Amino acid sequence: MLSSVPFSVAKAGSIPFSQAVEAAWAVDPDRTELNTNYRSAAARAEAAGSWFAGGPTVSGQYFDDHAIGSNEGYTTYQGGVSVPLWLPGQGSATVGVARAEALTIQERLHVARMAVAMRVLDTSANVVMAQRRLAIARIQKDTLEKIRASVIRGKHIGEMTLADQQIIASEIANAANEYSQSEEQVETATSALRILLGRPTVPDILSFDNVALAHDGLFSAEALENNDPRVRAARQAVRTAEAGVHLAKASFMPNPEVGVAAIHEKQYGSPWDDRVGVTVSIPLPSDVRNVPMETDARNKLAAAINQEQQARRNVRQELAQVFSHLTATKDMFRNSVLSAESMNSRANEMNRSWQVGETSLVELLRARSAASRALQLRNQAEVAWHAAIIRTLIAAGEFQ
Repeated sequence: MLSSVPFSVAKAGSIPFSQAVEAAWAVDPDRTELNTNYRSAAARAEAAGSWFAGGPTVSGQYFDDHAIGSNEGYTTYQGGVSVPLWLPGQGSATVGVARAEALTIQERLHVARMAVAMRVLDTSANVVMAQRRLAIARIQKDTLEKIRASVIRGKHIGEMTLADQQIIASEIANAANEYSQSEEQVETATSALRILLGRPTVPDILSFDNVALAHDGLFSAEALENNDPRVRAARQAVRTAEAGVHLAKASFMPNPEVGVAAIHEKQYGSPWDDRVGVTVSIPLPSDVRNVPMETDARNKLAAAINQEQQARRNVRQELAQVFSHLTATKDMFRNSVLSAESMNSRANEMNRSWQVGETSLVELLRARSAASRALQLRNQAEVAWHAAIIRTLIAAGEFQ
């Protein structure tokens, strides 16, 4: 009977959903890339704390009079080393940009982890639904086989017709097709989940109910929006862009350089002569350099502000959908349970009526098919309800 299927398919080998998210996050390719980006940004922040704005410059010059056809012995060797200096506030601004970039990548890690949690949820729901569809197909197929045995016996004693036997044969063929399609769906969904988690297991998503939702203590919609990793990442990107504008203003001219130089020369008829001195190079500000740099920084800030506003709108809309979907799936699950129970009771009554000859085989098969569809809808509604609860918990930052 189909009434035996408010089942927990494949409980064996299942793991808690939080552990599944951890497993998927451990093997997620984006995590490796973002961790590398974070370490690189942290290294840039540390390097930006240098005493000088860049590496030293070594220069060397050699002069003699042979190239102009003279052989008087005028020879000069000149060499020097210089380093670029920070402009006022430029060093701290450079460190600030690098640190802001590191924090941005850190927030992007939270965004990627949230995306992993949602992929684990969707894939797990697909697996559970596929397993339940397969179980229903198996029960439906077995039930039709029993009906066919009764039809064959009835035909032998003249109570059933050849048409009845052909009808049940057709229904069994359809049930076999449904069973094969269900097996394929289970294999496809299970394979996708195995690749995502890196292990052959199914997360337990059916244990989440209203109790888990109440225990989590959800915040207001505004607090959820501000705490959403996508909003936090967008907000941090704005801070990074603001730091870039500050750095552009602090870099109002090319970096001056200071260094030491030495000259070693020999003149005609004179002894060797050595000199040591200090060199200073100060490039002057220029709009050709500064305007593109400052406008580029302001453009990046404007783009970051726009992306934060878009992120807030998207998250606000998504939260509204999440909460409305949670309410809708709860009602749909309750109604589908009642519908499935009623349709199954009707099918059982039709079966008893058919056995005593009060109902035709066609009416019995229709009732069985309707009960099967009602149970499928019930299972879809149940899985959707549990998934909606978990999705709400993800929005609340439960699995970060």
